[in-house]
Amino acid sequence: MMKVIKDLLSNDPSLSSLPLLSTFLKSYSLPYLGLSPPQASKQISAASEPGTLSEETTMVASGAFPPLVKEEDELVEKDIRDRFKKMCEGYFESVSKKLVIEHNRLQEQDRKNHEAYIRSGEIFEDRQQAYEKMTKGYEKLLASCQTLSELLYLPMPTLKAASHKTESIQIGTSTGISLDADGELEDTIRGGKWEDEEERRFFEDIPDLKDYVPKGVLGVEEDEPDKQEDAAEKEQRAKAKVDEEVRQLEEELAGLEASQNGDVSGAPTVIDGRLEDGEGEEDDDAATPTAGTPKTSPPSTPQLTAQGPSQLLTALLARLPDVTNRAGIDQAAVDFAFLNSKAARKRLVKFFSQTPKSRTDLLPHYSRLVAILNKYMPDIGVDLVNVLDEEFRYLQRKKNVVKELSEVRLKNITFLSNLTKFSVVPPHVILHMFKVCLDDFSGTNVENLALLLEGCGRFLLRSEETQQPFSKMLELLRRKQGMRHLDQRQMLLLENAYYQCNPPERTAKEVKQRTPMELFIRHLIYDVLTKKTIDKVLKLVRKLDWNDQEVQRTLHKVFTKPWKVKYGNVPLLAMLTYDLQRYHPAFTISVVDQVLEDIRRGLEQNVYSINQRRVATMKYLGELYIYRLVGSGIIFDTLWTLVTFGHPEGRPVPGQPSPLDMPDDFFRIRLVCVLLDTCGMCFDRGTQQKKLDNFLTFFQYYVLCKDPLPMDVEFMLTDSLEAVRPKLSMYKTFEEAAIAVDEMFNAAFQNAGISTGDDSGDDSGDEDERREQQEEEDGDRPTSEFPADERAPSPEAVLLKSSSTQEKIGPSEDDDAEFAKELAKMVMESSSETRKVDKKTALALWETTVPPPGMRKKRVDETDEDVDRTGEGQRVMNFTVFTKRGSKQQTRQLAIPAESTLAVQTRTAQLQDKVEQQHLKRLVLNYEQREEAEELKALETRNRAGAIKIRYVG
Repeated sequence: MMKVIKDLLSNDPSLSSLPLLSTFLKSYSLPYLGLSPPQASKQISAASEPGTLSEETTMVASGAFPPLVKEEDELVEKDIRDRFKKMCEGYFESVSKKLVIEHNRLQEQDRKNHEAYIRSGEIFEDRQQAYEKMTKGYEKLLASCQTLSELLYLPMPTLKAASHKTESIQIGTSTGISLDADGELEDTIRGGKWEDEEERRFFEDIPDLKDYVPKGVLGVEEDEPDKQEDAAEKEQRAKAKVDEEVRQLEEELAGLEASQNGDVSGAPTVIDGRLEDGEGEEDDDAATPTAGTPKTSPPSTPQLTAQGPSQLLTALLARLPDVTNRAGIDQAAVDFAFLNSKAARKRLVKFFSQTPKSRTDLLPHYSRLVAILNKYMPDIGVDLVNVLDEEFRYLQRKKNVVKELSEVRLKNITFLSNLTKFSVVPPHVILHMFKVCLDDFSGTNVENLALLLEGCGRFLLRSEETQQPFSKMLELLRRKQGMRHLDQRQMLLLENAYYQCNPPERTAKEVKQRTPMELFIRHLIYDVLTKKTIDKVLKLVRKLDWNDQEVQRTLHKVFTKPWKVKYGNVPLLAMLTYDLQRYHPAFTISVVDQVLEDIRRGLEQNVYSINQRRVATMKYLGELYIYRLVGSGIIFDTLWTLVTFGHPEGRPVPGQPSPLDMPDDFFRIRLVCVLLDTCGMCFDRGTQQKKLDNFLTFFQYYVLCKDPLPMDVEFMLTDSLEAVRPKLSMYKTFEEAAIAVDEMFNAAFQNAGISTGDDSGDDSGDEDERREQQEEEDGDRPTSEFPADERAPSPEAVLLKSSSTQEKIGPSEDDDAEFAKELAKMVMESSSETRKVDKKTALALWETTVPPPGMRKKRVDETDEDVDRTGEGQRVMNFTVFTKRGSKQQTRQLAIPAESTLAVQTRTAQLQDKVEQQHLKRLVLNYEQREEAEELKALETRNRAGAIKIRYVG
């Protein structure tokens, strides 16, 4: 048994064996320790404070252990009992150290929570949960340690009292929130007296001293009937004064309504009279008997035996400036209750009146201390209010001293406001002070009114007792504010204070309701879409019900709002649109149309708030071009629209600002740079290169029409131009750019003048002629007995056909080779499977299906020898049979009679392919020329009203 217990206790750093040891000692402490188990009266009460048991256990230990039984009656030998006792004592020592450490950690965490609350105004949920978990662990360890202390008759370790740090755990937490409090919380949220729940707890959840201090010390058992009568009489007197204030306010409001333009120059004399009346009222108030004032408490208490009451009061007052939490103030009120005397109360009032003017942060806590004591020591509240009222009157007389007494005024008004919210200041007193400042509505009284409104205006406006008079005062304040000419600072002070006191009613922000399908689509595009998940997103989007109009509408919204995705994901959105083109082409067309419409609308509106959207949309358009969803013509049209839209006749001119594009508005330059950065590098050859060069010439002219560029725009412009045209020479002056633009347009007009008439009609006419000629050639071509689409299937071997009887038509062989190369390239790019085949695989496939270059050259050289005559005069056609054995390619010649079906079908198909190839080649070669002619035609039509040339007379 000893060995087992020793193993459990020696290897137990987490104290998991503590319950086992306690259970064992409860049953076997007598045989193994020689100690009787503690009586029931020795058990710890549930109400005992942590750490208080140590005194009792110390007394028990000093009085010796309970008597042991005789040695001959023991079951366990004495040396074993001694060793077991030392082992248990050592284990209890480790438990005690652990308890002290956990206690200190808990107090430190409590202090950190309070500091966090001071900094941020709230304690976060994770910090609160950690604190609660730590508290439960500490309480469990404390209970186990107390049990073990009783069983071993050892004193509990000394734990620092909570008052040494903060009392947020001990005092002030017993006043929880009941069901009614929940209702009050809802009222607070809707706009009650308090801004939040924490403020409500601070001003309303005040501990009752009789729960912590003996009633004899507080004197609550004496003169109860007299106290009730005095309280009722005082309440009636206060109500009468409030009614009088309301009557005076109604008279003044009626006077203001009768004469809106009346002067209030006589206000100072009225103020003096009112001040004198107020002094008389306060004198009457001060003479009110304060029944129930507690008698002088005994000079010593069980906790204060070491020092006298004067020294203890001095120490209490000395530590008050350092108490900045609710629990510390509650404990200070309890400590002062034990030192209660008339001299102590006067000292406390004097101490509050001498609060440093720079420590306004202490005033709410001092007000709470006064509110706690005021219930049983009302003379403290009355004396302090009288002192503050006298100070207020003094400051009214010294209202011309502005700067020197500004901090004193702030401290006075703040102290009165906090005492008002604790119901220490009578309502008629604070309303009278407000009325005094309102009568002399000038100078420092404007700041006093603002401080009063910020301090206790919300409380007064929402309290049933003061709601009616204070609302009339606010109405009077707003009228006088409109009649007086106040400076901007005073107007701002009053406006902020008024709306803090009476915030305007605002409807709750409505959250847009979205269907689950819409939320899913938005999640896919906005959250899930990345480079790694684009295939997965594509599959999920394709699985949607595209026949549902709601789904299509949601997808259209998502795909046409690129500014809602991350800027780096705009290319992915364009790629996704390209992938959907194969399955839903109409959807892709609608997306492109909407993007172009958004760009046009942005130019027409030119609203600053949507500039970020316009940048994202321009980036999106460039990415759509990269994925071949729009053509180069749309890109160039957009670029020219950006630099010409809104200007007279499409030409920006210095000195003629456009409402849509002012000289100091550089945002269009940013848009052009974004589009050039996205797809400008694609226009580096052919006619597109020439088009971009022409645009860049005009773009420099457009930039020089603006005001001097900011540094960031200039850097962006330089980087964009260097990216698309590294060797571009920039124009330094506007004259150089204007000359270059004139030359560009002159050349364009000359080129457009070459083709007179309707270009589109000529093109269509040429196309008709080519079609007729093609039909004639097809009619003259010999036909075989087998139609072309019904010819026999081809053999397994690849046949390279050639015929010397075919007439050479069209371009040269070099043109044919280049055309075949371009055609193969275009087919490879347009194939949907090219993305899945790498370069090496494609090259291997091409080499296995096409004969070697030498063989193709040989075939071209021997074209004339394909059709021969044999010795008998029979005409034959030579075929080259291309076979492959393993990795080696082999060819051999095969002579077939020219009249055979294979030769006739081969020759016919060859002629058809040749004609079709030439026709397609003609279309491709003439495409760029027709496109350039159409653009020049459009440019000529747009400027048909008359070419605008910019000339400068030096």
